[in-house]
Amino acid sequence: MTTPLDRAIAAHREWARYHPGDPASRQPVHTVYGGADLFRADTARRLGDLALRSLEAYAPDAGRFADAVGLESAIAQPVYERVVAKLETEPVEDFRIDFEDGFGNRLDPEEDAAAEAAGREVARGLAEGTLPPFVGIRVKPFTAELAQRAARTLDLFLSALLEASGGLLPGRLFVTNPKVVVPEQVAALADLLDGIEDRAGLAPGSVRIEIMVETPASILSADGACPLPDLVAAGRGRCAGAHFGVYDYTAALGITAFHQDLDHPACDFARHVMQVALSGSGIWLSDGATNVMPAAPHRPPEGRALTGMQEAENRAAVHAGWALHYRHVRHSLRHGWYQGWDLHPAQLPTRYAAVYAFYLEALPAATERLSRFVERAARATLTGDVFDDAATGQALLNFFLRGLGCGAITEAEVEATGLSPEEIATRSFVAILRGRGER
Repeated sequence: MTTPLDRAIAAHREWARYHPGDPASRQPVHTVYGGADLFRADTARRLGDLALRSLEAYAPDAGRFADAVGLESAIAQPVYERVVAKLETEPVEDFRIDFEDGFGNRLDPEEDAAAEAAGREVARGLAEGTLPPFVGIRVKPFTAELAQRAARTLDLFLSALLEASGGLLPGRLFVTNPKVVVPEQVAALADLLDGIEDRAGLAPGSVRIEIMVETPASILSADGACPLPDLVAAGRGRCAGAHFGVYDYTAALGITAFHQDLDHPACDFARHVMQVALSGSGIWLSDGATNVMPAAPHRPPEGRALTGMQEAENRAAVHAGWALHYRHVRHSLRHGWYQGWDLHPAQLPTRYAAVYAFYLEALPAATERLSRFVERAARATLTGDVFDDAATGQALLNFFLRGLGCGAITEAEVEATGLSPEEIATRSFVAILRGRGER
């Protein structure tokens, strides 16, 4: 006989088919976008080397870097050291091979060749171990004008990748679907992936989808409803993330270019709607990009050095770009957005610095608070009152899991909460309490 509990569990399992993500699992702190024609198997390493060179040139020590971005002096040294270590070992967490704005509209033979070359380069990176942990492509939007081009690019890319790799795919492979406004666009991409996976003998759902929210109609439809849950559901369990396109969105609202900024109040509204609409779904939210690059305006002429004034102007430009990017990333983090776009290698130091400072500033208080929660809840388990603070406990645990995943927090710092490595590996506050209750 089916009980109400059985029906509740079955209903949740059905819901989970369309909300497959785990909010406590590792989410990349950024997605780096680069033109498809420029992608190579070692792109992530080359970007890391360029980022390290920018630090060496314009902030060779923690003090000067802290002054440039506004980093608190008390944590400047550990943040700087961890940023350098990150750039040396895993400079890019997620990379998107861009066939949309970063590639442009080209003749079909040129895009065909670029799609196949990108697939082969991903296969080479997979074999050589040089790919970032997350990787994928952004195709053109599934509009009436460009849907066939987007489908052909995806097919050529995946076919070349599978042929060159002997049928293997990266473990975390994504297709970013831009300018989504109706569920049929997401469903068409899901159908296309179903067919490719079936022909290649791949497990269903091997390739995940991300949707890009770039228009007001993606936030609120004409009847005042929010279409985001329907857009996600149209992916039939493939949708893993929703990325916010700041500049298309603000332009559509009539905001002039001078005021199109990542922390504009109109963007905060869109982000909050996305958070509410997709809360609890496991869908990863990603913020947009800072479009002012930390780039030096002067390059030394061949065989000559820059003047002192030119060097000072270069330093000022890079520092200004760093400070803006750092501020934008901190703004996103404060609003609960843990991922964003990066477009330039010199943005990598400030991406990681902002993320690491966010965690290290809160670490002492979070450590003490989680320790108290575990102790108090573990005692409550014995008296039958276990779940009162579980949601807050999971939120605190997620703080440490996110920090650990990106390199902001060390394993020793997580264990200072009193949790063992085995408990941390469960990624579940409830499982930790249950385990302690059974001791």
